[in-house]
Amino acid sequence: MGNHKIKGKDLKQINFKTDKAKSLAIDIMRRDYKYLSVNEQLDKLEDVISNPQGYADDNSFSKLVTELLGEEKVNPGVAYQLNENESTIKIYGSQLISEETIQQMAIAMRLPISVRGALMPDAHMGYGLPIGGVLATDNVVIPYGIGLDIGCRMSLTIYDVPTTFIKRNNYHIKSSLKDHTHFGIGNPAKPIADHEILEREEFQEIDFLKKLHGKARMQLGTSGSGNHFVEVGIVELSEDNKLNLAAGNYVGILAHSGSRGLGGTIANHYTQIAKERCLLPKNAQQLAWLDLNSEAGQEYWIAMNLAGDYAKACHDVIHKKLAKALKVKPVAKIENHHNFAWKEQHDGQEVIVHRKGATPANHGQLGIIPANMIDPGYIVSGKGETESLCSASHGAGRKMSRKAAKESITGSELNKRLKQNRVTMIGGGVDEAPMTYKNLDEVMLSQRDLVSIEGKFYPQIVRMDKQ
Repeated sequence: MGNHKIKGKDLKQINFKTDKAKSLAIDIMRRDYKYLSVNEQLDKLEDVISNPQGYADDNSFSKLVTELLGEEKVNPGVAYQLNENESTIKIYGSQLISEETIQQMAIAMRLPISVRGALMPDAHMGYGLPIGGVLATDNVVIPYGIGLDIGCRMSLTIYDVPTTFIKRNNYHIKSSLKDHTHFGIGNPAKPIADHEILEREEFQEIDFLKKLHGKARMQLGTSGSGNHFVEVGIVELSEDNKLNLAAGNYVGILAHSGSRGLGGTIANHYTQIAKERCLLPKNAQQLAWLDLNSEAGQEYWIAMNLAGDYAKACHDVIHKKLAKALKVKPVAKIENHHNFAWKEQHDGQEVIVHRKGATPANHGQLGIIPANMIDPGYIVSGKGETESLCSASHGAGRKMSRKAAKESITGSELNKRLKQNRVTMIGGGVDEAPMTYKNLDEVMLSQRDLVSIEGKFYPQIVRMDKQ
């Protein structure tokens, strides 16, 4: 563990105001986080600095938080009560959704700023809004209605090469995925990618974002852990598809990831501000909002959009590197956010539509809805259904928690499933096994009024974070 011991000189890049804070930080890392690399420890401490209140109840960090905050006073916020009855909510595939998830959405619908809402058939419990929850609000934004991974998205690049390309180049594809994709904390892409997103003026105009520029630079072109992936597989397009490509089979690269530490730090920072200003009952505290007429609300909106563009930039870098390594040229690309908020018109009113784990499905809008690491996902186009706030599911949705998966599924079971379906897995773990997800075909049946099917994507080689 010697190489993982953090030292005082390692903290130079972090803005600790006192020597005591530095000493506490070193003690905490050596005691409770010595299994992390030095870079991972620094990432953790940066998050504590950016959002000390979020760690106030953490046994490891409570003393450090007290030192960081000192005698800082928090401005009293405005107390709000929930409405007795929730606003209109439309539920798709209720038979696939737990009662706890429906109740969590019902709380969101009782906020005094809620206008309309919908639950997608892949919905399950989350922080703030459920995953698969769609909420329209009146001129306010809820940071946890979008989530920690701002701009988490799908991107599919299609290549007009024979599908035998995958079998013929199996070893080269696996090597390219290992060399040109990077997952999890403390695993930067090398060399660090260059992209115009790093020149964005927002990084200079907002003090809080200035501090995140270095992290954004280090993590550009990388993916998160958990259910994030990069896959090479077969794209099957239907007749008269809206991509204007001939029906048939193509090779595709599908990626799923978001805005990395940039988005997570933005989410935590502005959620804390929202909680201080918007005082809600205990069961709704994570739904605290920021008025878009306020300075903090405007700042969050700018930061959210920057994080969304950063997530897209990460995807662009990944696809570009792999295309170059495999010597293939794209003929089409489909991409969509599913953790984001948009200003939209519904029923003649401008509202802020939060889609947390939900795919935008305006009329004719293309999107990707994946299943799991072995079953085919769907390429879709939206039908513009107003009752769903022009939304659809973002995947199959979990039916089993990660903890439950690790307790009930073995590695040999997962490997057997992969072998049966002729799918190669690089990294990954039982917490993302196919058995932990709902049946995507059942999900699609429940949202047949929301999207049209344009094609399918069949995973062949799957790259995820090593568990």
